[in-house]
Amino acid sequence: MSENPGLSSSAVQASREVRAVISRLRRRILNAAEVEDITLGQASVMARLSGKEGVTASELAAAEGVRHQSMTATVAALAGMGMVERSPDPDDGRRLLITLTAEGHRRVEEGRQARTEWLAGQLQGKCTEEERRTVIAAMAVLERLTHD
Repeated sequence: MSENPGLSSSAVQASREVRAVISRLRRRILNAAEVEDITLGQASVMARLSGKEGVTASELAAAEGVRHQSMTATVAALAGMGMVERSPDPDDGRRLLITLTAEGHRRVEEGRQARTEWLAGQLQGKCTEEERRTVIAAMAVLERLTHD
């Protein structure tokens, strides 16, 4: 793949470095809250259900980029662990709506808390106050990239 000749070398270098660091940081953050009885895919589905009133397996499959059959198996496993419940859609009785149970909400919140504490601890222990301010400023720059 050839690089766009209109891009500056600093833009290309920044792109490569941001993608590499974000990828590694994402893995580290996710591992900080890893629970042995829940897979990464299951945790992702639970996080996606958080704050939602009810979602179908088809909607979850599309959002997660997996086949409907795979999502059905993931939901069944989560239901078996008491993390989600399925109930008939009041507007279409043929469909089932999936929601987090109280235990599912608790586990999602515990995971978020563990990830926040891990990253805050890393920033506290490995960065100076000035470096943390630099990170905050860099996040504002990166946030701009997420808006069209």
